[in-house]
Amino acid sequence: MADFRVAVVTSTRAEYGLLKPVIDSLLKHKSIETLVVATGAHLMTSQGYTLSEIEEDGISVYTAIDIFNGDVSDEAVSVANTITMFSAWFRRESPDLVVLLGDRYEIFGVATAASICRIPIAHISGGETTEGAKDEFYRHCITKMSAIHFPSTEKYRTRVIQLGEDPANVYNVGSLGAQNVLSVPLMKAEELSDSVGFDFSRDFLLCTCHSETLGSGAGVIYPLLEALDSFGMPVLFTAANADEGGDIINSEISSFCEAHKQCKLVSSLGYRRFLSALKLTKAAVGNSSSSLTEAPAMRKPSVNIGLRQRGRDMAGSVISCSADKDTILNALSKAVSDEFGAICETSPLPFKCEGVSDSIAGIIEDRLRKGIDTVKTFYDIPKEEK
Repeated sequence: MADFRVAVVTSTRAEYGLLKPVIDSLLKHKSIETLVVATGAHLMTSQGYTLSEIEEDGISVYTAIDIFNGDVSDEAVSVANTITMFSAWFRRESPDLVVLLGDRYEIFGVATAASICRIPIAHISGGETTEGAKDEFYRHCITKMSAIHFPSTEKYRTRVIQLGEDPANVYNVGSLGAQNVLSVPLMKAEELSDSVGFDFSRDFLLCTCHSETLGSGAGVIYPLLEALDSFGMPVLFTAANADEGGDIINSEISSFCEAHKQCKLVSSLGYRRFLSALKLTKAAVGNSSSSLTEAPAMRKPSVNIGLRQRGRDMAGSVISCSADKDTILNALSKAVSDEFGAICETSPLPFKCEGVSDSIAGIIEDRLRKGIDTVKTFYDIPKEEK
């Protein structure tokens, strides 16, 4: 029988792709019983019902909790449902720790429930900023509710400490997305083409566009599609997530693909197919965090559009631009050029790429053995360090 029970909660396809190596690393520790909990978009048909992808990976899902019940129209109601359902689950199961990644409102609801039930939280990817999305304040709220922190860069570690967290509880472990680039076995173009129904033997762009929930909402999609229409290169789109406005973005992309037969929209590629497509693309385009982590780690150019990711550490392979057709066109032309490709090959990365998930699992086991206190003291940065 294991000494500790650790719950790992995942709510989206992208977040699961990052958490999978952490789950795998935790499963190596015989002292830990790992409880994988699927929720949120994983259970939505419109989002690809990605619970099946978790199961296909051989990961045993301990339970699935449907916080949306098919309706994502009211974010506040979804958060309330999450708190209600997860509070009941936490009281019933009493895990010793819950592992959460990122900044989404579903994860904020899970963190709130865990805090109320006095379940310690280990938070991955704190300290980052996304000024164009509500994720910005959800992430920092989760940080304040968490006992252990795993930011991906030293800058983010400093920011978590600036929020009053004890430096002894904040570990700069590196980027899980970058680790995946080095460790996930990739598919060849022919195999990927058969799997997705898209021709990967030609030059193409890989595009993921989400709503700017604190900016223009779904508005970024209109100048982006205008630019892609003028640019003329085939595009493989992955669907927007379950944020408000995501359905509008997906509808506009669907119409675009109907008019441009060389383009295709898929609801979910899954992490292996996504990374395989990223390896083959001329450039990653849109406003997904993958353009700032996985693409640079794979030495691929990326065009980051609009406000959603503003404030994050960015490698030299990332071209950030405003949501304006001509500006996007100029950025696309630069991204696919041979000159910029050479820059991407040598651009320094702001994060560590190796051993990230094993470090997280090892620290978690060590901290569980030592005991984790949910009562925290606000850490004031000494004046000489300010």
